[in-house]
Amino acid sequence: MILNTILWGLAGASALAYLPLTGGVPALWRSAIKTMPLSLFAVLALIHGGSSWLIFGLILSALGDLALSREGERYFLIGLISFALAHLCYVFLFWAEVDVLFWPGVVLLTGLALSTEVWLAPYTGALRAPVRVYVLLISGMTVLALSLPETWRLASLGAVLFLLSDLTLAIQLFRMRPGTRAARSAGYLLWTLYICGQGAILLAFVPRVWGLS
Repeated sequence: MILNTILWGLAGASALAYLPLTGGVPALWRSAIKTMPLSLFAVLALIHGGSSWLIFGLILSALGDLALSREGERYFLIGLISFALAHLCYVFLFWAEVDVLFWPGVVLLTGLALSTEVWLAPYTGALRAPVRVYVLLISGMTVLALSLPETWRLASLGAVLFLLSDLTLAIQLFRMRPGTRAARSAGYLLWTLYICGQGAILLAFVPRVWGLS
């Protein structure tokens, strides 16, 4: 329990410390702070016997955080691939618990994915193809999350928050001018949604990390 408290405290402190840095200039110390929360989530999942899919999903997310904290299209692509693989891990994690698909979710997420062809894809340039693949993966992950039984409702919420953080990031990167007040506000919002979403998924599948079982 003491170790849990320490790890959660460090994860929360680093998440809060990064919040005002979301629009900051890339630096190694900034990257270290951004990478810490999900790295600690992965450690918590590991020491409490979490699923391999969950652990790998958290590790890949931490790698994605590291890549996106750097500047340039190459690092963005690395981050995109890392998060795409993280979503694939969550697909396998959720799939094992799903009995039947939640069809309203299928319809809603299909509509959302198709809508990105209008408001997102035309603005992604050379990244259009990988962004399309990413949209499919996160949409599929969210559909499965919404299809989870009631026992895993916290994971459903977490996946939705994760999706909303990615939507905010897409709007910030491709539809907003860098450095504007709106872009900075989007940075605060997406980081908050992201941390809360990942934390909810962790707690849903490894409740012992918070002494819940």
